[in-house]
Amino acid sequence: MTRATAVRAVLAVAVLLASVVITLTMSPRLGLDLQGGTRIVLQAHDSDTVTADRETTDRTLEVLRQRIDSLGVSEPTLTRSGEDRIIVELPDVQDPRQAAEVIGRTAQLSFHAVEGPGTGKPETGEPPAGDSETEGADGRKKPPASGTGPGELTLADEQGRSLALGPSRLSGAGVDDATAAFDAQGGAGWSVSLTFRKDAGQDWKKLTGEAACHPAGDDRRRVAIVLDEKVISSPQVDPSVGCRVGLPSGTTQITGSFSADEARDLALLIKGGALPVPVEIVEQRTVGPTLGAAAIEASAQAALIGAAATALFITVVYRLFGALAAVALGAYGVISYAALVALGVTLTLPGLAGFVLAIGMAVDANVLVFERAREECADRPKRTLRSALTTGFQKAWSAVADSNATTLIAAGLLFFLGSGPVKGFGVTLAIGVVASMFSALVIARALTEIAANRRFVSDYRGVNGIGRPGAVRAWLVRKDPRLFRRPLRWLVVSAALVAVAVAGIVVRGIDLGVEFTGGRLVEYSTSRPVDVETARDTLAAAGFKDAEVTTAGDGDLSVRTGKLDNDGEHALRSALAEEGGETKKVRDELIGPSLGDELRRNALIALGVAVAVQLAYLAVRFRWTFAVASVVAMVHDVILVVGAFAWLGRPVDGIFLAALLTVIGYSVNDSVVVFDRVRELWGANRKTPLDTIARRAVLQTVPRTVNTGMGALFILAALAVLGGDSLADFAIALLIGIVVGTWSSVFTAVPGALALERSAKAPPPAPGKGKGTARGKARTVRRDPLDNGARV
Repeated sequence: MTRATAVRAVLAVAVLLASVVITLTMSPRLGLDLQGGTRIVLQAHDSDTVTADRETTDRTLEVLRQRIDSLGVSEPTLTRSGEDRIIVELPDVQDPRQAAEVIGRTAQLSFHAVEGPGTGKPETGEPPAGDSETEGADGRKKPPASGTGPGELTLADEQGRSLALGPSRLSGAGVDDATAAFDAQGGAGWSVSLTFRKDAGQDWKKLTGEAACHPAGDDRRRVAIVLDEKVISSPQVDPSVGCRVGLPSGTTQITGSFSADEARDLALLIKGGALPVPVEIVEQRTVGPTLGAAAIEASAQAALIGAAATALFITVVYRLFGALAAVALGAYGVISYAALVALGVTLTLPGLAGFVLAIGMAVDANVLVFERAREECADRPKRTLRSALTTGFQKAWSAVADSNATTLIAAGLLFFLGSGPVKGFGVTLAIGVVASMFSALVIARALTEIAANRRFVSDYRGVNGIGRPGAVRAWLVRKDPRLFRRPLRWLVVSAALVAVAVAGIVVRGIDLGVEFTGGRLVEYSTSRPVDVETARDTLAAAGFKDAEVTTAGDGDLSVRTGKLDNDGEHALRSALAEEGGETKKVRDELIGPSLGDELRRNALIALGVAVAVQLAYLAVRFRWTFAVASVVAMVHDVILVVGAFAWLGRPVDGIFLAALLTVIGYSVNDSVVVFDRVRELWGANRKTPLDTIARRAVLQTVPRTVNTGMGALFILAALAVLGGDSLADFAIALLIGIVVGTWSSVFTAVPGALALERSAKAPPPAPGKGKGTARGKARTVRRDPLDNGARV
């Protein structure tokens, strides 16, 4: 064993031990789409007096935190996103009506003198926060800039009678404490007791003293307590209170027809304080705990089945070395999982799919190395197995680095341009790429080098798996098909496929998910079977004529509507319960129209940036003709995947966007491997026609492309079958993408490069360029460890 091998082995053991310890002692952090709960995204808006910036949004967040803590939700999470958005995550909350009501209330509390009966129509609706008077630290209010004179504000009291109110004399900021209490002896029911701060208590005394100057029964003897432009209580001042004397105590009581929940909510709103700026719910997602558990179970089954199939496949193809790569694949799973847990990454449903998918893609580097080693053994049959393996790792490094770099670019775009759970997919994909390189270049290399030093493995080349060329390579070499004698015909075929895809987009249209259009999508499970037509008629009779009803999962119903608030969703669920019995909400997505437009715009930006970044990277690493041809093939793949979903009638949503950006990375990955070999062969044979070079490069890399694709296909097929509706569309998009990506890397990218090179004036690449050496200088070939250098 050489020193380098020993270092790799020690490093592999150390990382594996640390990963095992982390796996056994730490638990993953699950997103709400896996553990169940509600996620609400709030958009802060400017008011007439306050701008929704970073500072005011942070203050709004703290007020919301106090409110949510008072609700008793276990382990809520509130974070600011950007300058003016707040993300609220409420684990285990399945009915978000109360939470959304408490969170969304501006809670502007004010106390007014009643000027008399109102003469105009009472004002209704909730004003934006900040339209009321400016609050001082002691709770005193100043009139707003627009002015609110006596009698200008007309509101309905508890009985619906109009009252003319004077300017606000006291605000909620002057309230020191608010508690809900039940008056069992007096029979008044639930009420809210207020305790004022010292200076605010004096204002309260003055306000009630002025009201006491009017006779009993006169409206002007009342004091109106207003919450968000709604009179919640307007009691008469007791006849025992003298004029200009007022109520001396620093407390008062808000009475009304409150339920226990209403009284508690009102108390916590007043105690928490008013929101500095108004907020709007632009996104609300609720996932039932059963759906998350089912997704975890399905993903685990898909991972086990897909990984077992992948391990069996590479063992059959590469025998002993394939079995060692399978061991490294298992180590990759442990390392990547431990990295996710140790870094505190929130594991979302798309992230879970990315983790499973990365298992199938982790064999890519091993396949590249083993195919290179097979070539070395075929070219120089007498060289030692260890020497061929070492050369295979050296020559495969360039393709491994470039292909993984393109995948990391796609992962980075997913993280920075994606939204919500899609960001989790980008993180897990990036961690998977790094872990797969470690498992291939450190763990698998250490195992195979140790095995290559054994005489039995070295002598019996049919056992090791790389001593003889594979059956596919041998057949291709024997047939030697002239693939690119007429390259334009392949471009015509690709153009025809694109035309079919575009026809699907035009004729069938793209079924944009609620995430991109705005609206609400709710999935229900019922105790009794309900067919789609019955459900549609039931909802139409209940007033939901525009609701779109489809089947989902195992007999579940999916209902998609336009704008629908939480009370409307409750009414919709009650209507379904009349036909289906007990009706449970499995999944709920509410997207505001402004956010839908933003997400749709960001999706297009993400695709455009992906194309530009990949083009820039490839232009630096390769000739411009190769870069353009690779990007054309990538766009070809994107159009075919979108067109296939249009023909199939599948929804296009955020998870589909994650799959599409992954397809972009995979497509460029395949093209990079082919063009890396073209560059190498062309540099070594500069006088050979380029179409001949391209044919040889394709025939040499086809085994790698097929073997790598098979690993991913096993995983994706398992996800498509076992993943349910949540992961099926993701798996189908990637299955289509891998198939068309394999096709385009050979029959679109290469013919496109040949066509572009006809007009290009750049000379062939210099010998040795692109093999991982600096500035194209030839690398010094390492001597075989068993070669003492003597020559006769």
